[in-house]
Amino acid sequence: MRFDISLTVEYDYDSASDHARNLLHVFPAMISGRQNVIAGLLSVDPVPPERWDGVDFFGNPTTWISFHQPIDRIEVSLRASVERLPAEAALELSVGLETLARDIASVHSLEPLAPHHFLGPSVRTGPEPDMTAFARACLSPGMTTAQAVAAIGHALYSEMTFDAEATDVHTPPAEAFANRHGVCQDFTHIMIACLRGIGIPAGYVSGFLRTLPPPGQPRLEGADAMHAWVRAWCGREAGWIEFDPTNDVFVAQDHIVIGFGRDYFDVAPVRGMMRTAGGQASHHSVDVVPAEPEPAGR
Repeated sequence: MRFDISLTVEYDYDSASDHARNLLHVFPAMISGRQNVIAGLLSVDPVPPERWDGVDFFGNPTTWISFHQPIDRIEVSLRASVERLPAEAALELSVGLETLARDIASVHSLEPLAPHHFLGPSVRTGPEPDMTAFARACLSPGMTTAQAVAAIGHALYSEMTFDAEATDVHTPPAEAFANRHGVCQDFTHIMIACLRGIGIPAGYVSGFLRTLPPPGQPRLEGADAMHAWVRAWCGREAGWIEFDPTNDVFVAQDHIVIGFGRDYFDVAPVRGMMRTAGGQASHHSVDVVPAEPEPAGR
């Protein structure tokens, strides 16, 4: 399946900033055997005097920009064509949950996607006794690690309510979990904390999700949004698997990856610092359109 993706992120400032530096994570990732970027253009208005495109520690496409002249707005625009390849039928190769720690210990590497980076506290996700207890209540004797991931994701989907008004980007996961309301970022951070609490390495995936309109209704332009889901390490043979707790599904072709990290902080779309006074307003829109006809029956 090929998708045409458009993204616009705008910031308007009450007072012009005389200095700003930003780190952008919005360009889709190239993933061998899974996702190809056919073409893409990331533009910034006004054009920054300094820009560098590269990859971060985790191998994610990253853009650094810096302004030295007064600006009162920034607009980041992405246009990309991305091909998502169908996943091969997967065998259940994940280890039993009781032997996962032994598999983790056998990994003698600190390469970017080694499981050791995804076990301890990170900036936005730390130990949470209530979430650990919730995760343990989802387990059954003899479960594989992948089965445990699915059980916890399903339980969160059943107990949590998606509510775009309940939280914002700064809401702590513990607050969203206590209220059982939140958005995909909250679902993802909570599931990461649940998995880490029982010894399963877990990370954050940022990306896009193609959404389908209700039967008989037209698709709304700009109705799609940036999305987030969970990546969990299930042993040396199974490696990393991905689960979307907001929708209670293992990740498939409708999920388009931007980047991987320990939590949102590692792959926030726009992060940085600036010197200014007063407030700011932001707006973003995302559109993910299939570039070829839908298969019959969808």
